Amino acid sequence: MGHVGVNAAVLADTAAHLMADDKGILAIDESNGTCDRRFAAVGIEQSEESRRRWRELIITTPEIGQAVSGMTLYDETIHQATGSERCFVDVLTEVGIKVDTGAKPLAGFSGETITEGLDGLRQRLLDHASIDARFAKWRAVFSAEDAQPSLACIDVDAQALARGHLSEAPFQPFKPQVLKP
Repeated sequence: MGHVGVNAAVLADTAAHLMADDKGILAIDESNGTCDRRFAAVGIEQSEESRRRWRELIITTPEIGQAVSGMTLYDETIHQATGSERCFVDVLTEVGIKVDTGAKPLAGFSGETITEGLDGLRQRLLDHASIDARFAKWRAVFSAEDAQPSLACIDVDAQALARGHLSEAPFQPFKPQVLKP
C-alpha cells in the first residue's frame, strides 16, 4: 500500500532517471548561513544576489548533464532564476529540494543532533511539487566518533524520518549522512 498522494509511476520514472548512466545527484542546497560563511572566508559579498549568481554558475555549467542526473536545491534557490530570468527549475532536468530545516543539538546528548523540519513539511512538499520538484532530501546527520551516534540519537532521527514519510505528499524525502571528525 502506497502513501496517499504518491504517484508510483512518477516516483519510478524519477528514480530511474536519477540512477541512469552512472550519473550522480549534485547537492547545491547549502543553507544561506553556510553559503554566506563560505563567501565571507574568501571576501565575497554575503547577499541573495551573490548566492543566486553562484548557484547560476553551477546550474548553467555547459554539459553538466553528462555527469549529473539531478540537483537538490535549497528553498531560496528553487525560487530563483538565471540572469536572463529563466527559472532554475526550468534549466534543470530533475529538481530536488532540501526540506529539513537543519540539525539542532539533541537535548541530553552532548555533541549529537536531531534533524528538524516536520512542522509544515507536507505543505512544503506540495508547494515544491507545484513548481516541478520531483524528489526531496531530508538530511539526518550522525557523527561517527567515540560512542556516537547513540542509539537514542539514531532512534529520534529515524522517528522523524518515518513521520516525514507519513506526510502524504507527492514524493518522500530521505538522505542519512554520517560525518567523520
